Amino acid sequence: MNANAILLQKKYVRVIEKFAKLAGISLDMALKFFYHSFLYQLVSEGVSDMHCRSDAYLAEELYSEYQESRQKS
Repeated sequence: MNANAILLQKKYVRVIEKFAKLAGISLDMALKFFYHSFLYQLVSEGVSDMHCRSDAYLAEELYSEYQESRQKS
């Protein structure tokens, strides 16, 4: 299922804001990480209706991905 593009963009904003707070990083850094993340691919492609998950859940998943990427560096 595909979400309405405008509603999806608004969801991205909320998720990025929550993720930035969780990770303790700037909104700019959070935005860059989000748009290069695996989570973004899943949500934007409508895989498993990820866009239907709560903002908090998606922010936590993004934070987990962020932590994993920092451990690899």
